[in-house]
Amino acid sequence: MEKKWVKTEMADAKIVAELAQDMNISPVLLRILASRDVTNLESAKRFFRPKLDDTHDPFLMKDMDKAVERLTQAVHQSEKVLVYGDYDVDGTTAVTVVFSFLKHLGVNCDYYIPDRYTEGYGFSFASVEFAKQEQFQLIITLDCGIRDGEKIKKAVEYGIDVIVCDHHQPAELPPAVAILDPKRDDCAYPFKGLSGCGVGFKMLQAFCSQHDIPQEKLYQYLDLLTISIGADIVPMVDENRVFAHYGLKQLAAERRPGIAAMLEQAGFKKTEMTITDVVFLLAPRINAAGRIFSGKQAVELLLCDDGDEARRLSKLIEENNKTRKSLDKAITTEALAQVSEDPNTESSFSCVVADRTWHKGVVGIVASRIVELHYKPTIVLVDNGEVMSGSARSIEGLDIFAALTACTDLLIQFGGHTMAAGLSMHSENFGAFKEKFDAVVKEMLKGIKPFPTISYNDEIQFDEITSSFHNILKQFAPFGPGNMHPVFLATQASNAKYTKTVGDQNTHLKLHVMQKNKSRLEMAGIGFDLGNWNHALQNDQEIDLLFTVDENEWNGKKAIQLMVKDIRLSVDAEILA
Repeated sequence: MEKKWVKTEMADAKIVAELAQDMNISPVLLRILASRDVTNLESAKRFFRPKLDDTHDPFLMKDMDKAVERLTQAVHQSEKVLVYGDYDVDGTTAVTVVFSFLKHLGVNCDYYIPDRYTEGYGFSFASVEFAKQEQFQLIITLDCGIRDGEKIKKAVEYGIDVIVCDHHQPAELPPAVAILDPKRDDCAYPFKGLSGCGVGFKMLQAFCSQHDIPQEKLYQYLDLLTISIGADIVPMVDENRVFAHYGLKQLAAERRPGIAAMLEQAGFKKTEMTITDVVFLLAPRINAAGRIFSGKQAVELLLCDDGDEARRLSKLIEENNKTRKSLDKAITTEALAQVSEDPNTESSFSCVVADRTWHKGVVGIVASRIVELHYKPTIVLVDNGEVMSGSARSIEGLDIFAALTACTDLLIQFGGHTMAAGLSMHSENFGAFKEKFDAVVKEMLKGIKPFPTISYNDEIQFDEITSSFHNILKQFAPFGPGNMHPVFLATQASNAKYTKTVGDQNTHLKLHVMQKNKSRLEMAGIGFDLGNWNHALQNDQEIDLLFTVDENEWNGKKAIQLMVKDIRLSVDAEILA
C-alpha cells in the first residue's frame, strides 16, 4: 500500500545551536539528537555512553518491598517456588532469568510454561492445580498475572502465595501477596516501559540490593533481558536502552550455548549484534517453539549449558520455525481471500476473520500481514466450534486494547497492549462481535479511514554520508520505539551502475544510485519488497528515496549501504509530500 511521507517535527533551532557549541558533528545529526531530548553535553554523554548505574532504584516500584520480603522468606525457609511465564519470547526469557538466578541461590524451584492450545495465554488454572499437587508454596508469574484474578484467587485458597511480575495494563488487581507492574495507577516507578522480563529483572535487582549480592551476579542475564526488550517492542529509551546497550555486547561476545546454536542455524556470522538481529533471527526461533510445539522447549534451549545438546535442541526449534513459516504463508493467503470476499470490506474500518482449520500459533503473524496490506485493525481467530480465540493487531494511533475493552460484554477474556492483544469469545458471538468491534473502531477513528504514513527525520545529500557520519550514527543504537533508526530523504537519484532484482521471487531491489546535480558520490543500497521499482531505474527515471544508513558485512569486509524503506518518482514529490 502506498504510503504518505511525513517529516518528523524539527527540533528547536536554539537548542540545536547550543548543542553545536559542545559537539562538532553533522548538523543533521545534531537536529536528530535535539529531537530526542539530547539538549546539552551532559545528556549527550548519557545518550552515547549509557551506564548501568543510571537505572532506577527497583524499590520505587509499588509492592517491591513485599515481593522481596516474600521471596526472602521462600529462600530462608527452603520453600518450593514455581516460576511461571508465558510461552512467547518475553515470557520464556523471563522464566530463564528468574529460574536460573534462584537455582544458583540454591532455591528449590521449578518452572512452568503453559500450553498455548490447552491452557491459552496468561496464568492458567492447570498450573494452579499442578502447584497444589506438587506442594509449591510460592508462584512467581512473569509477563502475565495482572488480569488473572480468578486463578490467583484459587491459588490463595490452596494456601499458595503469588508474586505477580507483569507489564500489561491492569484492570482489577488480583489477590496476590505482591503485584509488580509499573502500569499500576498507584505505582510511582518512573519508567513504565519495561518488558515482562524487565519487571522480573528489577525484582531480582531489588533482592540483590537487599542481601548485598553483587549486581554483577545479575548482569550476566542482560543478554536474555535484551532479547525480551527487542522482541516485545517496548520503548528503547530510559533503562531499556541502558540494558540493551550492555546486553548486545554480551550477545556479541561469548554467547550462551543455546543462543550460539540458534545463530548458527540462522547462518549468522557477523562480529556485532544489533536489535534488528535479535528481532529477525532470535525472536522468531524462540517464539516458534511455543507456536508450534511448546514454549518449554525454548526455555530448555536457553538454559542449556552443553554445546552438543544446545545444537540438538536448536535443530528441533529450527524445524518448528520452518513449519511456522509454511503455516504463516498458507493461512495468510486464506485469510486475505476471506477479507477480499467480504462484501463489507470496502466500507469497514477493521478486518475480523476466523476459520476452524487455522493454526493458533501463527494467527498473530497473519493479523500483522493483513494490517500491512489493508491498514486496518485486524483480528484473526481460530474456531473450535464452541470458542474462538486468536490475536489482534492495530495501526498507529488506534489503541486495540481500548477497542476490545469496549467489547467486553461479547468476550470471554482478553489482554494485551495498545498495538497487540489476545482474545477469546463464544463462537455464537462472532457476528455480533465483528459488527460491534468495527463500530467501536470507526468511532475511535472519528469515521476517517487513516492513510499509512512513513516518517523521516531529515533530507540529506549522499556526500554527507561519510565514515565519520556513520560511526557517530551507529552510536545512536540500540534502536527501537522512542529511539528509532533515523530515516533520511534523498531526492533526484538515478541508476548509476547497475540495478537488479534479487530474492527467490525477485521481490527485492539491489540498487546503485547517484544524485542529479547534488553529489557525484554513488551509493549502494537494498530495498526489500521494492523490486517493482527496477523498471523505473532501468529507464533512467529519477527517484526519491527514504532510507536508513546501515552497514553491509561480507567476508569480513564492511561497507556503508542504504536500507531503502520506500521509493517514489521525483516528479510525484509535490503530490505525495
